[in-house]
Amino acid sequence: MSRLILLVVALVLPALGFAQEGYPNKPIRMIVPFAPGGASDFVARIIAQPMGQLLGQQVIIENKAGASGNIGMEAAAKAPPDGYTLFLGNIGTIAINPAVFRDLPVNPARDFAAITLASEVPSILVANPDTGIASVKDLVTRAKAKPGALNFASPGPSTLNRLEMEGFMKETGTTMVHVPYKGGAGPAVTGLLGGDTHVMFVTLSSAMSFVQAGRLKALAVTAPQRLAALPQVPTMVESGYADLVSSSWQGLFAPAGTPRPIIDKLHRVMLQVLGAPELAQRFAVGGALVAKSSSPQEFQAFVTTEAQRWGKVVKETGATID
Repeated sequence: MSRLILLVVALVLPALGFAQEGYPNKPIRMIVPFAPGGASDFVARIIAQPMGQLLGQQVIIENKAGASGNIGMEAAAKAPPDGYTLFLGNIGTIAINPAVFRDLPVNPARDFAAITLASEVPSILVANPDTGIASVKDLVTRAKAKPGALNFASPGPSTLNRLEMEGFMKETGTTMVHVPYKGGAGPAVTGLLGGDTHVMFVTLSSAMSFVQAGRLKALAVTAPQRLAALPQVPTMVESGYADLVSSSWQGLFAPAGTPRPIIDKLHRVMLQVLGAPELAQRFAVGGALVAKSSSPQEFQAFVTTEAQRWGKVVKETGATID
């Protein structure tokens, strides 16, 4: 190695170490790849404030919706790997999109560094009350009587909620028309409330307030047991569909190449944030459950398993971007 290279290394490495030790020294942005009102936005806004307090810098939420979360995901993946841009990925963007979108410019396994799981949110099957559908049995009966007469909303073609309905139709031998919405669960729920669509699976946090207000009819939840927040709503298992148990998840990522000391610091901070009892209470209001990873490596292994699982579902159901 030449003297010049040795001199450059001697000058650069201490500077990098100092930068990491002083991290963060300016605000951090957290990209949420969906519009306000959905589960990811709900989780992000709850964790951002305590994160900022522990880090000593403001964590600013930036909603970059569109293309089933791909626009925000690409923006985060291309950001400088310096710890000042984070990405709140979810099961759709990280584990499902790569299987549905053939020309996806982002490879989550390659382009992101996993930090930690943050939350899990069960889904709920809901109907517009004007349809008169009062139960899962009613829905199956109606859908079988007139194939294609009913439609279902989704937050996008590659989302968990779309795949849940595809699995439901396959399990029940029914056919309904898919109506995907841009921007995530918020716009999709708005369409259902307005009567533009008939039914949908949606993350509980996105529908909880409307169910409680009687504006949406809850048919079943995808959790293994009934939820304390909605004890009157049966599970899919009780409704006769034990294979339709699922939940969404959200987790924190940084662009690949972000220095390991920064990843480790963010992981330690997130464990403190997620360990606070008041945060669990705030999550519960929206039907979310706290979830965390013991290490970034554990979270990465979880992500790999999820990508394999949902990639198989996409293949079996033939789900496309429509």
